[in-house]
Amino acid sequence: MTGWSCLVTGAGGFLGRRIICLLLKEKELKEIRALDKAFRPELREEFSELQKKTKLTMLEGDILDEPCLKTACQDVTVVIHTASVIDVFGAVHRQSIMNVNVKGTQLLLEACVHASVPVFIYTSSVEVAGPSSYKEVIQNGHEDQPLESTLSAPYPHSKRLAEKAVLAANGWTLKNGGTLYTCALRPMYIYGEGSPFLSATVNEALDNRGILPSTGKFSTVNPVYVGNVAWAHILALRALQDPRKAPSVQGQFYYISDDTPHQSYDAFNYSLSKEFGLRLDSSWSLPLVLRYWVAFLLEAVSFLLSPIYTYRPPFNRHTVTLSNSTYTFSYKKAQRDLAYKPLYSWEEARQKTMEWVGSLVDRHKETLKPKTQ
Repeated sequence: MTGWSCLVTGAGGFLGRRIICLLLKEKELKEIRALDKAFRPELREEFSELQKKTKLTMLEGDILDEPCLKTACQDVTVVIHTASVIDVFGAVHRQSIMNVNVKGTQLLLEACVHASVPVFIYTSSVEVAGPSSYKEVIQNGHEDQPLESTLSAPYPHSKRLAEKAVLAANGWTLKNGGTLYTCALRPMYIYGEGSPFLSATVNEALDNRGILPSTGKFSTVNPVYVGNVAWAHILALRALQDPRKAPSVQGQFYYISDDTPHQSYDAFNYSLSKEFGLRLDSSWSLPLVLRYWVAFLLEAVSFLLSPIYTYRPPFNRHTVTLSNSTYTFSYKKAQRDLAYKPLYSWEEARQKTMEWVGSLVDRHKETLKPKTQ
């Protein structure tokens, strides 16, 4: 496709930045529009330096601002929608999550119709499928299994509704008479340099004598490296632009994993940080069943106090379920339809992530040094 253009929402985020870096290598791409609510000064500088043959336009705007979305979509060929509120701890108000993740997606789809954008790729989540219970066991799951999360927690619920809206929009008639084609990608837990969850885990350990917080010793998961998730988005847009591949991709969703070993969250965090002296928490913890019901009671207390006081429990049923389930998925369908193969091996991904973890440790040490006059 000659002289095409691409809009990336959530462009300043952990995944959005990586997608933009890969997009800059695509042939015949004349412009990338990077949309986010705000760009940090260092990110503006980074994007400015990346700009070479391809024009990179930074747009600051809200995903709920209809005029902004219509302007952003004008003369665009592909939309990659990564913008989302990711919250598993109950830190964000439910309605805010629903507004951004569901209503924002619906408004963006409508803007695509108005601006006659033919390709829409949605960054969904494995949480659309589950786990719905810590007792549920899925190993090397695949797209043909009828899995759907029954959790009422706002994040998985909102992602499920948004994904359904995106896939239902496949085949919509555009304003110019063309057709909208959509697909959704469901990554596993995403790790890598800049990961907000991994950063929080490491920093918490550094503030607690090097003891890593236990995030899931009973889980079995297959995390996916951010560079491989970004690569899957590039392959999805290529497939939807290819008349030979597009029919098998339109209206489909894909699990995106890679060759990262299946392991618990605790073991995974330890493998990336043990070189820097961080260690697992060996203290006694509540049995899983009891922890789940304590979470329920804490949520009830939070609800009862909500009219007069905002209480955020240290954990909830959603986090207990997520961090203690056996839930792994294969990327065979993406391999078949998108020609997806991880761009980074486990060893490469591990090395890059460890180097970044090392930088967090060094930064923490610098803050502890006494300041001299």
